Amino acid sequence: MAENKTETKIQMLTIKEAAALVSGLTEYKVRELCKSGQLPCFMAGKKYLINKEVLYKFFGSDMSVK
Repeated sequence: MAENKTETKIQMLTIKEAAALVSGLTEYKVRELCKSGQLPCFMAGKKYLINKEVLYKFFGSDMSVK
């Protein structure tokens, strides 16, 4: 019996990619938000990775996507 499953693709962004998506947001600010724990993220080695959906929710309607 086959089940119909929808798979959600999770997209992770580096600090540089996250900053490029939001108008007026710098890499420095993204890094500071990650370090302070305000922006949920995790570290893979020495890099911070941010879930794209979480980034959208964090900035909400104030987000002006490039």
